[in-house]
Amino acid sequence: MKTKVKNNAADFDVIIVGAGFAGIYQLYHLRKRGYKVRLIEAGSDLGGVWHWNCYPGARVDSIGVIYQFSDPELWKDWDYDEKFPDWTQLRKYFSYVDKKWRIRKDCQFDTRVTGATFDEKDKVWKVEKSDGETITCRYFVPCLGFASKPVVPEFSGKEKFRGEAFHTALWPQYGLNMYGKRIAIIGTGASAVQVLQEASKEAKQVTVFQRTPNLTIPMRQKKLSKADNAKMKAHYPEILATRGHTFAGFEFDFYPKSYEESSEEERQKAFKEIWETGAFNWWLGNFNDVLANPEANRAQYDFWRDETRKRIHKPELVELLAPTDPPHPYGVKRPCLEQHYYECYNQENVDLVDVKTNPIERITEKGIVAGGKEHEFDVIVYATGFDAVTGGLTQIDIRGTDGRTLGEMWADGISTHLGMAVPRYPNMIMMYAPQSPSGFCNGPTCAEYQGDWVIQFIEDMDAKGVSRVEPTPDSAEGWAKVTRDIIDQTLFPNANSWYLGANIPGKHREILVYPGGLPAYLESVEKERADGYPNFKQTA
Repeated sequence: MKTKVKNNAADFDVIIVGAGFAGIYQLYHLRKRGYKVRLIEAGSDLGGVWHWNCYPGARVDSIGVIYQFSDPELWKDWDYDEKFPDWTQLRKYFSYVDKKWRIRKDCQFDTRVTGATFDEKDKVWKVEKSDGETITCRYFVPCLGFASKPVVPEFSGKEKFRGEAFHTALWPQYGLNMYGKRIAIIGTGASAVQVLQEASKEAKQVTVFQRTPNLTIPMRQKKLSKADNAKMKAHYPEILATRGHTFAGFEFDFYPKSYEESSEEERQKAFKEIWETGAFNWWLGNFNDVLANPEANRAQYDFWRDETRKRIHKPELVELLAPTDPPHPYGVKRPCLEQHYYECYNQENVDLVDVKTNPIERITEKGIVAGGKEHEFDVIVYATGFDAVTGGLTQIDIRGTDGRTLGEMWADGISTHLGMAVPRYPNMIMMYAPQSPSGFCNGPTCAEYQGDWVIQFIEDMDAKGVSRVEPTPDSAEGWAKVTRDIIDQTLFPNANSWYLGANIPGKHREILVYPGGLPAYLESVEKERADGYPNFKQTA
């Protein structure tokens, strides 16, 4: 359809920020419907996080079958060469999508959105860019993802280090030769695990500075032939259709029984079968009460611990890597997938520093001082995470009708309706954003299911002649209560994770994402549409 609400004051109908799965999906489908769209991307190419993530070992934690768009015109001629594709495969995929969908022609790369303000008179967003230009649009659609603001702790002296130092999310696009070098990895999140697995093969020495062990899961990786891909494609339609009916938008869901209602024999049998399957099945395909029932959660942890300890050959590292008692409830911090993580620590060129007993004191010209000892390095890898979910949005000067930035608005708690719209920010629709499924949902899945709702929302507003729309404050308060009530029934509040913003000093502690699962979320957003958007104030 063509745009039904005309606004000659706007340069574009829609401005999208971010060229990941969500931004690309919005651009392609809105453009098909006759909207004039511009996508602005800080990186130099398509891919979003897969443009920035080019560190050694970077790869997805979803199987390739579902880590792509569901359009048969795309997947019928596309093959990944591994079950869990790496970043090079993802870059090839986005280039392939561009050849089919012609995305780049409506993108502006190497440009950041630095600010955005809603003009009440003309009912347009004025969007400021890093190149000094300001452009306008009727709808402003940030698609920034949940991990777009890397964070490096303020270690004393870090500017003095004479070697090379990078956050994993800001890895040099030209790569980094680690052969024969002394490497420090600060952190034990997913990127730390992946870098260690590669660095340990060629570096002279790798030292991991660990605060909390990562309760990793075996990936069960495998290479895929043309024949493998052809066999899987016979089932692609049903697999891709399944995503909207599972908790996290994966091809699997929680085990159909609870730990509590199962016999001990059933429990052990299920644990063994799920463990052998590996990947996130162990996390989000386990007994359906493991994230809420302390007894079930402890049994899951004990099974993980005992299986993991079989792979750790240095006695002094057993308690550090797989402690007798869990450092936190299992799964309430995002576990990551590994291929040979624990085997790395069996090598003579890999060390572990426990920063709880030997805290990092400062960075020097030569390396890192921890626990009174100086460790010399050629490279420091900051695998120190992100100001997740809200950070990408609050770092931009986006101002609502009361003049406040999103950072000011959310200083004491997030306020959204359905994780997509914010009171006093008219005509702004966010994707994969705070209080949406985001961190609990497979990215491409959310890009499509949430994306379809956003596209229909814009079309519905235009069909009704609405030129200004925003959610009511009451609806945002109600949605925040929904997210809080759900998370309070789980074990998540018992850990200081990025899900709660607890990794950032001074950040308000609250659940940052919708924790009720994708089916429940879709039920809520579809009800909003079916009822005529009663929680949105609509103005002609």
